[in-house]
Order: sequence, then C-alpha cells, then structure tokens
Amino acid sequence: MRRTSRFTVIATVAGVAAVGVAVALALRGQRPGVVPLVLLGALAIFSENSSVELMGGTSASAGLMVVMASVVIFATEGSGWALGPLLVGMCGCAYLPHLRRFEWRKILFNCGMHGFSALAAAATFALCAPASITSVPVLLLMAFPAAIAFSVVNLTMLAGVVALNTDRPVRKVFPELARGHLRVYPFAILGVFLGLLYRDAGPIVVPLFVAPVLIARETFRSYIGLEDAQEATIKTLIGALEAKDGYTAGHVGRVAVYSQYVGEELNLGSGRLVRLRFAALMHDVGKLVVPNHLLNKPGKLTAEEYAQVRRHEEVSVAILRRIDFLRPVAPSASAQYAHYREEDATDHPIEPYIVAVADAYDAMTSTRAYRRALSQEVAFAELRAKTGVQFHPIVVEALISALERRDERHGAGYEADDAAEIFLVAPPEGDLGSAGLGDLAATTATDLAAPRPADRAQGGVA
Repeated sequence: MRRTSRFTVIATVAGVAAVGVAVALALRGQRPGVVPLVLLGALAIFSENSSVELMGGTSASAGLMVVMASVVIFATEGSGWALGPLLVGMCGCAYLPHLRRFEWRKILFNCGMHGFSALAAAATFALCAPASITSVPVLLLMAFPAAIAFSVVNLTMLAGVVALNTDRPVRKVFPELARGHLRVYPFAILGVFLGLLYRDAGPIVVPLFVAPVLIARETFRSYIGLEDAQEATIKTLIGALEAKDGYTAGHVGRVAVYSQYVGEELNLGSGRLVRLRFAALMHDVGKLVVPNHLLNKPGKLTAEEYAQVRRHEEVSVAILRRIDFLRPVAPSASAQYAHYREEDATDHPIEPYIVAVADAYDAMTSTRAYRRALSQEVAFAELRAKTGVQFHPIVVEALISALERRDERHGAGYEADDAAEIFLVAPPEGDLGSAGLGDLAATTATDLAAPRPADRAQGGVA
C-alpha cells in the first residue's frame, strides 16, 4: 500500500472513530452545556490557528490549555464530562490553511487526534480528581497526570504519521516530538486555573483565555527564533570552513550523519542527539586557523607541520567554549576525551567517542589529499582492530551495525566520480599507513600523543 493510501486509511479511521465515540456518548446521556461548548470550541479553533510551526512539520499551540479548561468546566457540570472535552478537542481540526486547501485527510486525522487526546485528559482527570475534591491546589496538581495522558495519545498518533511520512520507526520519532511537548505543560496548569475561574464567575472570564493563547504563541516563536539563531551560527561556521577548504566542510557533514546513526543506535535522547549533531559539525572548526597548504599537502607532513596541524584541536575547543550553546560539546573536539581509555570510559560522556569513531570512519572511506579512499571493509577492520585501545567498543559496533542495517556503502568504489577533483594534485592509492597509522605517528607518539586514523601521518588531516 502506498504511503498516501495508508495515511488516507489512518486519517479516515481516526476521524470517523472520534465522531462515532461522540455519538455514542451523546446516546448514553452525555449533555454538555451549550454555552461553554461554543465558547471553548471557538477558543480551541483560535488556539490552533495561532499555532507555531516547529521543525519536522509539526506545530505547537496553547490547545492543551483550552482542553484542560474544558475538562474542569465540564467535570464541574457533571453531565458531559467526557463528551464536552472530546468535542472541544475535535474543534482543533478547524485549521484554516487545511480548510482553504480542503486537505480533508489532515482535517480528519486532526479531528481524531485532538479529540481522543482531550478525551484521555478528561478520563484521567476524572479518575484522579473526583467531583468530591474541591481543593484548588489538589485540582491544579491533577493537571499533570491529565496533561501526560493528553500527550501520550497525541504523541502516539502524531509519531505514527510522522514515521509513515519519513520512513522512520515510531520509537525514534516519539522522543523527538516529546521534547517539544514538555514546553506546553505549564499551560495545562493555567488551563485548570482558568477552568476554576469559569466555574466560579461564569462566561465573563472567557476573554481572559485569549491572552495566554497569544503569550503561548510568542513563547513558541521565541523558542523557534533561538533554534534558528543556533542553526544560523552553525551554518556560518561551516560556511567559513567551506570557503577555506571544501573537503573539510563536506567531511564534517558526513561525520554528523554517521554520529547521528550511532546516537540513534544507542538510543540517545532527542536533546543529546541535537548536541551530538552540533559536536560532529563543529569538531573541526579549529582548522580555520590551519594553513591550507598543510590541510591539503599531498606528501608526508614533517614533525613540525604535524604539531601545527594538531593545534586545531585546541583552537576548536577554545572557539566552542566561547559560544554558549556550543560550550557543552567542546570536549568532542579534544583528543583527550575522544581517545578511549577503559578506566575513563565510565566517567566521560559518550559523545566525544562517537564523534571520534565517525571521524575516523569518514577519514578512511573518503579521498584525501594524500591518498584515495580505502574500502569499507578495510575501515571496519581497522576500527575493530583499534577497539578498546583507541575507540570505544560499543560505539564501533553501533556504527558498523547502523551502516549494515541501512545497507550503506562508502569508501573505494562507492565515492562520487569527482571526489578527487577538489585537490590540486591527484591523490595516490594508499595503505593503512596513509590513513594515519604510519611511521610519523609511531615516532611522535610520546611528544604529540598517538593520533587517530583521521589525523594521518603521511600527509593531510581529517
């Protein structure tokens, strides 16, 4: 079944099921008040149309606040405690861009997703805070389990659709979406508070609901603006690398991809995956101060040249420590943290080890100024040979497993046809020594610390 056809089935089932449950509840005697239903439904529509689009095609709004207010209001009325929030949630499908383009699949899916999420919140709140409880602090506290129930249903349904559209497993998508949901929980408490105000004062307090919706919109916009600013910083630094040396810019991009593979393989959280990506992209930023004739030298580096090139690690760490959001990933640019030692492994974060393995793998499977790309088999063998003495064993196996499962091939025979054209001198065929394990590494290990395969001895660097 094609992706579009599958989404059609999912959307239809979700929308029709929500309508069916609403009809069943009405037939069982659920009778929510018309006035609060109309007012809260309108607020739900307003909230959804005030949403802010996030990365990945999802959005964030104050919809949870409106739902929690409806949960409290209809629970107070007694009749309609389930149907009221369900119908208010279903109103969230009235997103004007979808309506104008008549994207009926999205409308139906959102009808079901928002409706069932609201119903889950109402059921959880009713279970945790029965009508006999009137204490305001207790009712405010009950916002948390109700909001969690809302999020679980919402995220599960949304993650399923995102996974379908991106061909990724749900277990990978869910944590990424969950990170965004954490920001809306304060609005759940606010929703309960506004619901209690409505209970005591009536519809006159409804205008108070508008301000939090607008505040939520600006809050999410500010967050997106911060993320955009961070991405712009990363792009600026990578752009500087690309202007200086096209190979280095392409290299850090590939290292970021391989690092992401390993992070997902090791089930790192979404926040750590973001930091890991930053670490991989920025691990070579210090090469901005390395002369190009050394970066792309086709022959063997002298000991003095090699020492000069290795200084890029110190510069990378210094640059990253001066940028607030990049400061946590600074250790990933340091060989001190990236070089595996069993006695240190339990105390050090795993991110530097991941970047080191991804860095070495790309160094061996891509064409460098000093030699043509090695085969993937050679790269795998070399990583495994250095497991436990230079590379983290778990990270090495995670990278190999991730690449094999994706059936990805890199290295000799799988490079782009023009991979060597960026170098002034055509790179020669090379052996492992030219990948960084040659005589210079052996003779300078005492003074310079043993280099990684990515830091070659026979000319050129990662």
